[in-house]
Amino acid sequence: MKGKESKPHIGIFGRRNNGKSSLINFLAEQDLAIVSDVAGTTTDPVKKSMEIPGIGPVVIIDTAGIDDQGDLGKLRINKSMAAIKTIDFALLVISNNEFAAPEKLILSELQKFDVPFITIHNKADITKLDYDLAEQLKLEFDVEPINFSTLENYSRDDLVSIIRKKIPESAYLSKTIVGDIINQGDLVLLITPIDAEAPEGRLILPQVQAIRDILDNDAIAVVCKEREVDTLLKRLNPEPALVICDSQVFLKAGASIPNHIPLTSFSTVLARYKGDFQNYLKGTPHLSKLKDGDKILILESCAHQTSCDDIGRVKIPRWLTNFTGKNLEYQVVSGLNDVPGEITDYAMVIQCGGCMITRKQVISRLKPAVDAGIPITNYGMAIAYMHGIYERAVAPFVKIDRDSLDYL
Repeated sequence: MKGKESKPHIGIFGRRNNGKSSLINFLAEQDLAIVSDVAGTTTDPVKKSMEIPGIGPVVIIDTAGIDDQGDLGKLRINKSMAAIKTIDFALLVISNNEFAAPEKLILSELQKFDVPFITIHNKADITKLDYDLAEQLKLEFDVEPINFSTLENYSRDDLVSIIRKKIPESAYLSKTIVGDIINQGDLVLLITPIDAEAPEGRLILPQVQAIRDILDNDAIAVVCKEREVDTLLKRLNPEPALVICDSQVFLKAGASIPNHIPLTSFSTVLARYKGDFQNYLKGTPHLSKLKDGDKILILESCAHQTSCDDIGRVKIPRWLTNFTGKNLEYQVVSGLNDVPGEITDYAMVIQCGGCMITRKQVISRLKPAVDAGIPITNYGMAIAYMHGIYERAVAPFVKIDRDSLDYL
């Protein structure tokens, strides 16, 4: 369930025929989801961008029934469960006073990934919520189910108000990429190589996002390729307040940009913007501690056409092997696909910038490694570390403990 939308992601879970799709249509006040009396109409998680009056723009993820049957049904349930890692908020839909193993499994996963939720007892026009069940859920799970029906005279506005209050504010916040370290009128230089990996006729998403963020903060963006940096610096007046470069030219940029001018990379600013930045800071120095035979997990967040000089599949493994002098094994996983084997099989996880997915998806993607104590880092921070300019790359954002930097 990939998604580059920054708007809140809401997942809807429940058994087949509990009225999940009807609830989506009711909230959106339009027919967006297919409604049928046939159990299992929704067979796979379906993502829908929509406007919910009273809430605003959201991404709804409509999932298959958690009571699906057969081998195919198990696969559908697994996909529904996997969607939990990608969402900011959940609606657990029950009906007919049924609450058993499937619902408990959903609750367990929601709590595991710290996803706030509400429980809706739907179809109350047919069967009202049983008092004993409501008390049981409150005592055992601290859950207060909402008795509801899309067909009777239940208030849509009241339900929307409850959802709006429960969705975490972090799901709506659009953090600035660099706005908190630049001022109005500052000049920011962006160094963007145009190589075999550059898309035809356009810039890559992190570069576009950085430009937009600079403009949104009333600063000035100047863009050039790495070959023009030295000449451009002689002509710029005033000099840049900040320089952001592509990770692949970090070494050249570090040599060209005077030390008094802050320098970082697109991948590093994305690591802070939507990654697990604090754990990246802790994990990056472990690149110096890798041993022969260690397995390195490289996580790409999008599926893209690879080239002979691919950053994640070719350059980082080559640089890391040369940096450590060790015989390392590499595993690349694209998109949000499952990681082969156990996370404890890996000595290090290197995550891309995550420009194509949400912060929640990045955090959830890395959570198994963090929980298992596996060091994590990201492309830009790893590249800066291996090239000896890590301290400079993160300096615009944090004060570094020099004692922790083994490469110095």
